[in-house]
Amino acid sequence: MNSTYLSRGDYWFSLLTDGARQRQGQCASIKAADGLLNDRPVRYVAVVPDAGNHFPRAARGEVGLLEGWTLGEVVEEAIGQDKDNAVKRAIVAVVDVPSQAYGRREEAFGIHQALAGAAAAYAKARLAGHPVIALIVGKAMSGAFLAHGYQANELIAFNDPAVMVHAMGKESAARITLRSVEALEKLAKTIPPMAYDIENYATLGLLAQLMDIPNPDRAGDDDLARVRTALSDAIAKAQGQGTGLANRLGAQNRHSSALVRERMRQEW
Repeated sequence: MNSTYLSRGDYWFSLLTDGARQRQGQCASIKAADGLLNDRPVRYVAVVPDAGNHFPRAARGEVGLLEGWTLGEVVEEAIGQDKDNAVKRAIVAVVDVPSQAYGRREEAFGIHQALAGAAAAYAKARLAGHPVIALIVGKAMSGAFLAHGYQANELIAFNDPAVMVHAMGKESAARITLRSVEALEKLAKTIPPMAYDIENYATLGLLAQLMDIPNPDRAGDDDLARVRTALSDAIAKAQGQGTGLANRLGAQNRHSSALVRERMRQEW
């Protein structure tokens, strides 16, 4: 990946949207484009770094106030435009988000509402019949991932050390649990939800696919073709399985979650 790109997420967004129509007018940290994937209309969405961001806490690719509301806008726009169409365009979230934006202004101006609005828009799209696919090419951390990608029908991730999914960074998690980073890493080897590597995350059953891409920062034509095929297959699968997310409960490490849901259905 050369310096032309702002992040790995920006790099893969650019690869996937080559020849697509770029949406204009939104904040610089959100990119959106409409194209075709195997003759199926697709809207690609990504969050990218913006050094000139009005909110400095969101300058490095974090999801903050502007990003949350704008994600909601570009997804809601697709829902409205396709309202009367028999075929709803797919929405592909290219995910490389290091964190939500932490700051006093963000808290004061309601970052919780901005990110909730983004998550709600993705869920609304899924429930309206839009296949929603998340392609995790880098970090998917904290509220940023909840706002951008986690509501997808299907989650696809690269099997790469730079790909991480977690509620918070290691240093923050160590402080919260009153451990050192080294102790936290040791604990993560026995408790998969505490781990940061994508292979442990995959054991939770949340991923539809874990892809081996030799060099995600310098992809070849074959790599791009494989990713496009994976996205196309995921879109077709999402169409067939409906709008729910029950497919995430099949793994052995989600047995307790499935059991709790079953007991709750019996009670209610």
